[in-house]
Formats: sequence, structure tokens, C-alpha cells
Amino acid sequence: MPTNPEADDPHAGHDMTTMTPEAADPHAGHDMSLMSPGQADPHAGHDMSATGMGPPDVPTSADNPGRPPEAPIPAAALSGPGHAADLIFGAEAMARSRRTLIAENGDIHTTAVIVDRLEAGFGDERTWLWDVQGWSGGDINRFWWKSEGEGHVDDGLEEAELQALYSRAVSPFWDVQAGVRQDFRPDGEDRTHLVLGVQGLAPHWWEVDAAAFLSTEGDLTARVEAEYDQRITQRLILQPRFEIDISANDIPELEIGPGLSSVEAGLRLRYEFHKEFAPYVGVEWSRALGDSADYIEARGGEVDDTRLVVGLRAWF
Repeated sequence: MPTNPEADDPHAGHDMTTMTPEAADPHAGHDMSLMSPGQADPHAGHDMSATGMGPPDVPTSADNPGRPPEAPIPAAALSGPGHAADLIFGAEAMARSRRTLIAENGDIHTTAVIVDRLEAGFGDERTWLWDVQGWSGGDINRFWWKSEGEGHVDDGLEEAELQALYSRAVSPFWDVQAGVRQDFRPDGEDRTHLVLGVQGLAPHWWEVDAAAFLSTEGDLTARVEAEYDQRITQRLILQPRFEIDISANDIPELEIGPGLSSVEAGLRLRYEFHKEFAPYVGVEWSRALGDSADYIEARGGEVDDTRLVVGLRAWF
């Protein structure tokens, strides 16, 4: 295939005799020994074949056969104690230091108490309730406790419960929890339950607490709670909250029917004077469903209720 001489030789037809040595060689007179490899050849390691300015398949500096070889690790480097500082300060002293380092930078044990809801309700009846929980332990294993209770201003306590749980983190946002739950009721229908549940942060920042309960009477129930903090400002927060209760059994003495027995939906607006102290106001709606509603109607009660709530959220 015929070629263009000028394309093969960019200097073809030029009179090179009139060029000074410096013009013929732009590096003439330069001491290249003081320059780093990258400065000595600005094209080092570049594949110039695509530009037509260099030969194809030019090796890079990574696979340059002239690169100094890496010597193997000396056998002596792998001998001796596992921690070189043991030779200077002693193995016992360094073992204590390493335990302290782990405790202060990874194995931290903390304790917290969260008052999620401490509130009064104003509707057809005046009510009050608490919903408190806390934990003690590290990032992976914790002892977790939860307590809930509610009652009426005129009639006193209606029901209360206390849970003691072992909690283990199974992912960055989820804990599996297992333990026992004890119910307290003024009518004498106390129950003890085995508990198995999960608690954590679902997608879109929903805080979820779901658990199944097996009582000593053979009753199997479940509860799912979910809430979400929507920040309006840095201090003003709107929180929607939902709760559903499910039962696999008919429990007439507790006015609980099989299937979906009750639902609650609330909306609370709180103001954080401090992160640890935030009063709130809101509204909550609740309704009994299925046979649970029939039990309540049979004794003359109301199956649904809407009430204004005023309360406090705190933690320490």
C-alpha cells in the first residue's frame, strides 16, 4: 500500500542543517540525572499507540522488566512475639494496654432509658399511659427492657406489662430480641409470655418494633409498632405512629378475638427544648376489630375512640 513520505517522517523535506543542536534536540545541554523518572520522560507509562506517536503495546511502569524486583519477606520478620512492643514493655503490661484500647474504642458498654410516651388523653374518657424502654450493654449484645401501661383517670390502672429481653445485633440497623413478658391486670388475668421479636430502623427511617408472644395459657399474639420522625425544623418534629395487634386465638377473658384485633394511628407534634426533653401534643385514633369489637360492644363499651393527647418524650 503506497504511503505518504511526509506522514512517515514528519521532518521529510525540512532542511535540518540550519537547526542549532538545541533545536534539533530540545533536551540538549540539560542534566537529566537530577530529574525524576516522570520528569525525564513525560510520556513514560503512556500508551502512545492510539495517537500514532509511538510504537504499539508499550509496557507500563507496573510491568516494566527493568523495575527493581521486590525481595521476599525475611524469615526473621515472622519470628518472635506477635506484638513487637512485648519485647520492650513486657507481654503482661501490653496485654492490659490492648484490653484498655479495645474497651475504649470498640467494646463500649452504655446504658440508656427512653421515655417514648408519657401522656394524658382527653376524649370520651380521660386516660393516661406510659411507654418506656431502655438497654444496657455494647453494640452487639444488650440487655433490653420495656414497660407499657395504661389506665383511666376515674377507674385506675387497666393493664401493664414488663419485658426483659436479650438483644443481639444481626445487622447495622436490626436487633433480634428474645425473653419474657409479664402482664399485670387488676382483674387478676395476669399472663406470662415468651417473647421473640425484631427491633430496628426500616427503610425511609421508620423505627419498627415487632414481636410475637406465647403465653403460659397457650395464647399466641403479636404486636407491630412503627413510628417516623419528620423534622419540620431542627427542634419541631412531627411524628406519625401506628400500632396493630394480632391474635391467633380467641381469648374472651381478655376481650381479644382471633385475627387482627385492634389498630391505633396517631400524629404527635413535639418541640425539643433539648434532645433529652421534648413535650408534645397530638391526636390518636384507635379501633377494635372483629370479635374483639363484639366483646367490647357486648359490655356496652365503644369500639373506636379519638382523643387529644398531651405528653412528654425524654431520654437519659
